[in-house]
Amino acid sequence: MLISCPYCGPRDLIEFSYQGDANRTRPDRVSMDVPAWNTYIYDRVNTAGDHAEFWQHSGGCRMYMRVVRSTLTHAITSVEPARAHASSARRAKRTAR
Repeated sequence: MLISCPYCGPRDLIEFSYQGDANRTRPDRVSMDVPAWNTYIYDRVNTAGDHAEFWQHSGGCRMYMRVVRSTLTHAITSVEPARAHASSARRAKRTAR
């Protein structure tokens, strides 16, 4: 499987480290809401189809990225820096208030 790093270009999977599910929303760090933390840590959705994941180019530029990959075919449909995704998520959160 090839992952196209936004900085280095297409690279083999061996250069990357899986960093987790990018679909979950982390509770506030100071939150004492135990059910919310339990849901964040233990509940997983087993998606058949496109799934957003965080990956790090650990064998290259060390960039964190958000990858949308099909769990059925392993075909990658999009790759973007994780920072770009985080800033757009923060903007959406602010406008929703």
